[in-house]
Amino acid sequence: MTNNNSEKQLQEIYDICSRLYTDMCGNKRTDHAVLFSYLTELGKSLVGADRASFWKWDTYSHKLWTTSATGTDRIVIPDNTGLVGKALAKQCVVITNDPYNDPDFNSDVDKKTGYVTKSILVMPIADVNGDFIGALQVINKEGGFDKERDIRCLSLAAIVCGITLESETFLENSHHDKLTRLKNRMGFHSDYAKIYSKLLEQGKPVSMFICDIDKFKRINDTYGHNVGDAVLAFNAGILSEACSDGECVYRWGGEEFIMMMPGTTLEKCAEKAEIIRKTIMSTPCDTGSKTISYTVSFGCRQLDPALSIVDNISKADEHLYTAKSNGRNMVIW
Repeated sequence: MTNNNSEKQLQEIYDICSRLYTDMCGNKRTDHAVLFSYLTELGKSLVGADRASFWKWDTYSHKLWTTSATGTDRIVIPDNTGLVGKALAKQCVVITNDPYNDPDFNSDVDKKTGYVTKSILVMPIADVNGDFIGALQVINKEGGFDKERDIRCLSLAAIVCGITLESETFLENSHHDKLTRLKNRMGFHSDYAKIYSKLLEQGKPVSMFICDIDKFKRINDTYGHNVGDAVLAFNAGILSEACSDGECVYRWGGEEFIMMMPGTTLEKCAEKAEIIRKTIMSTPCDTGSKTISYTVSFGCRQLDPALSIVDNISKADEHLYTAKSNGRNMVIW
């Protein structure tokens, strides 16, 4: 590489880092996507590649996915496929300078877009404990990739990607309930600020219900907390399966759950709650050791944009209290 090319590459790296720093300090974006976007751009510049992407490894669903692949939309693949899957399975860098003759290369994206992949380098990324959590992939370097030189060049971007992903994972975990895997109260308030409050500001309807498992304490006292936990997880599953596009269910605390329904009127919210109520009533929970039949009470509310979210939930909670007081296993709105 000539001095002029080296200077140009260095200036590109400085420019990327400067823009990232300005963006972060300006608080223009509040999620980690902006970091991954800049870091993949940095990785591309570090080795002179044409494209780059950062892949996250979801070990729960056994999927690999990326939203930072240059020139493509979100891609999701099984974690035992492709060169990214191979790099994570073998826990080592994978390079091919002849991808179309590599049995692990997935050419589907190329077929859809018309792009021609000539060379690929995949660098697996680990967290501070040494557990692999994702991968940095760069594509099409003129002359092909050199393992020793290009790994050295990519190390900085890979390390920062790892730290960023670990930070995002900690944030995601803090927003989720471990037992039910639903978003928790912290996750709810985060989504309200980012999604639901903005819809209300635009004059769009947002409805919700808060529901409570009837006589849940009796389940715990009679069968033990393990059975109680199984019922909670089972109930979370029914609620999650009932969510349509844009809807989300949260574990509000204890045996209480909230479902948010953007673009939905109060009447439609109540209709859906009634369907869910009947489903739960007719679907016993098989805990392995016991089969538990239970019911759930619901309080529905269309959010009033003039009220705070705390006051809106309080109004829905009043309807839930009425349902509990009037015999349980009913929907009040």
